Amino acid sequence: MSPRKSVAETAATRSRIIDSALTLASTDGLEGLTIGRLATDLEMSKAGVIGHFGSKEALQLAVLAAAVERFRLRVPARAVGARPGTERLTRAFDEWIDYMTEGEGHGGCFLTSVASEYDGRPGPVRDAVLDALASWSAYVAAELGTAVEAGELPPRTDVEQLAFELNGVALAANQSIQLHRDPQAPTRARRAVARLLSAP
Repeated sequence: MSPRKSVAETAATRSRIIDSALTLASTDGLEGLTIGRLATDLEMSKAGVIGHFGSKEALQLAVLAAAVERFRLRVPARAVGARPGTERLTRAFDEWIDYMTEGEGHGGCFLTSVASEYDGRPGPVRDAVLDALASWSAYVAAELGTAVEAGELPPRTDVEQLAFELNGVALAANQSIQLHRDPQAPTRARRAVARLLSAP
């Protein structure tokens, strides 16, 4: 076996482990992720699974990074073609709501679930969740700032407050979709976003 092929196969195996772990964590949570279950599902040894990461925490961080990338490609990346400001934010939140209803087979947003799971647990995983949420909040605030500059929103708009309210709508939608299985939640969430982003 050539070294190049070995590196490629190692990377492919690592990717397969992360995909399987993300599926499991979507239903059991990151903390409920076990090496034994992964090894069984993947028909690998426990040592073979953990050997790609070194520790359960490193595996959790790799799964979280994969989830963040999926969210980026599924939500803000799909809104790139929209006009900056309220149009782009409307598109982004619409994509996020759609993503919650798809949810990798379980419904809801994986990142939102992990944020709730780790909000009171200090450590590297919580720090990574905070970084991801900070990046999203900065994105929302930047688009709101653009909307204010373009005259789509009033000059005195409190951007931080509005970003807080928009994200609150998304959190409420996620809970209604995932916990309550409310079929009206996506429609209500879109209506709330539209109201918040409309100029008075």
